[in-house]
Amino acid sequence: MENRKRTVIIIGAGPAGLTAAYKLLKERNGYLPVVLEATGAIGGISQTVVHNGNRIDIGGHRFFSKNKEVVALWNELMPTQGAPAKDDILLNNKKPFVSNGPDPEREERVMLLRNRVSRIFYLRKFFDYPISVTPATFINMGLWRTVKAGLGYLAAAVKKRRENSLEDFYINRFGKPLYRMFFEDYTEKLWGIHPSRIAPDWGAQRVKGLSLFKAVAAVFLKPFRKNGGKVETSLIDSFAYPKKGPGQYWEVMAEEIRKMGGEILMHAEVVGITLNGQRVTSVTYSENGANKTVSGDLVFSSMPIKDLIRALGAPVPGRVRNIAEKLPYRDFITVGLLVRKLKLKNTTPIKTVSGIVPDCWIYIQEREVKLGRLQIFNNWSPYMVKDLENTVWLGLEYFCSEGDGMWAMPEKEFIRFAVNELVKIDIIAAEDVMDSVAIKIKKAYPAYFGSYADFGEIRAYLDTLSNLYCIGRNGQHRYNNMDHSMLTAIEAVRSVKANTLKTVVWGVNTEGNYHEEK
Repeated sequence: MENRKRTVIIIGAGPAGLTAAYKLLKERNGYLPVVLEATGAIGGISQTVVHNGNRIDIGGHRFFSKNKEVVALWNELMPTQGAPAKDDILLNNKKPFVSNGPDPEREERVMLLRNRVSRIFYLRKFFDYPISVTPATFINMGLWRTVKAGLGYLAAAVKKRRENSLEDFYINRFGKPLYRMFFEDYTEKLWGIHPSRIAPDWGAQRVKGLSLFKAVAAVFLKPFRKNGGKVETSLIDSFAYPKKGPGQYWEVMAEEIRKMGGEILMHAEVVGITLNGQRVTSVTYSENGANKTVSGDLVFSSMPIKDLIRALGAPVPGRVRNIAEKLPYRDFITVGLLVRKLKLKNTTPIKTVSGIVPDCWIYIQEREVKLGRLQIFNNWSPYMVKDLENTVWLGLEYFCSEGDGMWAMPEKEFIRFAVNELVKIDIIAAEDVMDSVAIKIKKAYPAYFGSYADFGEIRAYLDTLSNLYCIGRNGQHRYNNMDHSMLTAIEAVRSVKANTLKTVVWGVNTEGNYHEEK
């Protein structure tokens, strides 16, 4: 008689949830994953939204990792291009195409090789991101700002602050004047509160060892760096990218999961989780207005911690429930704008189709607008844009909180507001807008303030539930990159197989050098 397969309930069809399901099935260890996805989209915040033939990458997702296991998983499902993409052909780009790799002009499952260009837009001028010490930087800043920045950096190098906040973290690495020019306002746009009130953990994760000194060193050492040399994550100059956006990769993985016998239930929002002692026995979800229950042997959760604790209900200690209920999040609105052209001029040596600026995204530091980042999807992949040569497809990114003024604004009104902001800072002309759409994403960014200071109590309680594993960005309330979210799933599967402690799962992206060196 064949042994019964153990059912693994996986909450969320984002990078973490799908990676867990795929690994469980691929390793053929007798597990049957059932994935419950609350929305109608595959990929979570890494989904690709299609609007009138143009594709939107929610938040921008570079496929780059120092972890070989993650990279191998990407290449397993979508091999790297072996021939020029559409823009490579138009521009006669020379790239290290992979021998016998797929041709993106003929095949769909293909990772493109892309150049990373991200800059800061401040004082109506472009600055390198991260900030670099070049003549162009000094010219754009002006003499007085340059002198202040230099003195501020020297002061920070001589006397370090105790890092009680994100503000302290940035000032220690860049000095106070540069922090105020390039970090203070943007960070407040992102989180909705001043950096002095945010825990330094976010900087430690997202910036790690980066500093002005290392940014300078990267410029001078680049000609001498051989393959395998150390490089800061924030300084990478190339990355892989699915032909039709990040969501394409997750849609491919979902297809493979179904082929191997796994289930993925869409529009299945988890509303209750039943415990028997210290074990989860079943999960209840709402589908088309009716509640349904699935029993399982294991649960992998990538749902927001706040919602997970709510679903667990009464058995959770009151203090833990209270901390979870107050956990902060930032929500996200992307406005897709199709325009005939940009007012920005490409003054770089980088060739682009139709001569547009070469940036994948631009950090908007202008104080008079609420816009946080501007994506140019033409530069992510030529296949993201329906008419590559005659239009520019933009993503205007706004950080907000559910229920606030921006979130509550009707779609058409918000689009008008966004268009006016781009006009105000001289990036487009209003008459060049051809099409538009607004997309809202809840709980896009788990935040590091408020009751987050007591998050350890939530984790300690969740670790008492022997068959529950928390994975992914929202599942761990940690601002993980996509590869980190995948790695939490990989480690969770490994932990289940080896019957080891969950410490390694929680430990992904917390060690100081994990994502710094290659």
